[in-house]
Amino acid sequence: MTRDTEHAAAGSRSIRFLLNGELITVDDVEPTQSVLQYLRETMHLTGTKEGCAEGDCGACTVVVGEADGDRLETMAVNACIRFVPTLDGKALFTVEGLRQGDGSLHPVQQALVDHHGSQCGFCTPGFVMSLWSQYLAYREGANRPTRAQLGNGLSGNLCRCTGYRPILDAAEAMFDLPGVGFDRQAIAERLRALRRSDSLVYTHGGARFFAPRTVNELAGLRAAHPNATILAGCTDIGVWVNKQFRDLGDIIYIGEISELRNIDQGEESVRVGSAVSLTDAYEALVVHYPEVTQMWERFASVPIRNAGTLCGNVANGSPIGDSTPWLIAVGTRVVLRNAGGSRVIPMEDLYVDYMKKSMMADEIVEAIEIPLPKSDQRFRTYKLSKRYDSDISAVCAAFSIRLQGTRIVDCRIVFGGMAAIPKRAENCEAALLQREWSESTVRDATEALVADYSPVSDMRASAAYRLQAAQNLVYRFYLETRPDNPLPATSVSVFTTA
Repeated sequence: MTRDTEHAAAGSRSIRFLLNGELITVDDVEPTQSVLQYLRETMHLTGTKEGCAEGDCGACTVVVGEADGDRLETMAVNACIRFVPTLDGKALFTVEGLRQGDGSLHPVQQALVDHHGSQCGFCTPGFVMSLWSQYLAYREGANRPTRAQLGNGLSGNLCRCTGYRPILDAAEAMFDLPGVGFDRQAIAERLRALRRSDSLVYTHGGARFFAPRTVNELAGLRAAHPNATILAGCTDIGVWVNKQFRDLGDIIYIGEISELRNIDQGEESVRVGSAVSLTDAYEALVVHYPEVTQMWERFASVPIRNAGTLCGNVANGSPIGDSTPWLIAVGTRVVLRNAGGSRVIPMEDLYVDYMKKSMMADEIVEAIEIPLPKSDQRFRTYKLSKRYDSDISAVCAAFSIRLQGTRIVDCRIVFGGMAAIPKRAENCEAALLQREWSESTVRDATEALVADYSPVSDMRASAAYRLQAAQNLVYRFYLETRPDNPLPATSVSVFTTA
């Protein structure tokens, strides 16, 4: 690793990024070394802490900046589950970088001091960086966030001292202190100067990290390296390395492919590329499906949503992923790509068995296509978990029906957490189809649901609880959408404790 000048030449096999404004060139770390480990052990920037090493606690929160045209886009992410090579061409900011030139504290830090927001102090740097991200957005012209919005922005930061009230007091007060400048344009210009004309191919210790820049290049790499690990947001893969000590072999990173970062709306559907973050994808989709707004807000945390991708959630195929049930319920299709071209399949056909998919060895998920809602469609999604924020579902459900008058002409009942894969309830659907949307129909459907699943008992819920909860959710859906006397629209997508 060397600290380099702005104009020094660096080959395609070196990683270059800005760290608190200083250009860094890296050529001596493993491709799977975490940003957290690099900061602490190589750069001796120990303000960034390790708490959980799986993106849950927020002690390692940093801010990453990326040039988008003339603008610098910044986002809070977890350093513990991000690999160093993914920083190539970007800017990284840590808590040490917030100190002002005269040694004074940043308004975010000063507000925490003034309101006694730091107790044992271990989690404080992570809180500072999450708050700084919101502070930057406000200074850039965003509306001043409410206390509730500030709390949502801190959903990925845990305080073991349980001192959230003074932290939120500080969050509200930081905007009233004298402002501190942040020259986004200057940093964006420096990042544009770092932009590559070629693709990064980084090698260390026999392991290779490829960062192709086009879909065709990605397809070719996948054909040549069918056993390579496809990397998008690293929110799952980082945990594989930190907690399961997996050897990933060669890595193909899709985050530099602009084609895969597009969200395109057609007349009948929205196409979301496989490198689109969960934050950006949900922001676009809630316009059409407002019923998923709370699912978006409660999906993991802000840093996870900023880094993770919606298609990565789909490609992972977890039976407890919160996106797949509702995407299947609305009829989403998956676009698979290899060197020979693309094919499109219904999302429910992607999943074969636990963590097994109907993809060929050389295929990748290129995009998903989400149909726009129909005027006669009734749709809801629900998540049952023990915690409101940052928790894995015990049961996740999504329901979509279409009515002609009061008769059900199409229905899709989907659950996560009830089987080895996200799975439609075929018997329940058969009990609903072509019948009146009525009390007696839904009672029959909940009874039929028993034949669709054989849930397991684990630390999150018992099998009996899961089955009873699933039946209750179907009935709740009826109560909220019944033709004669539906519950108010404010009841959509409420999250309940298991």
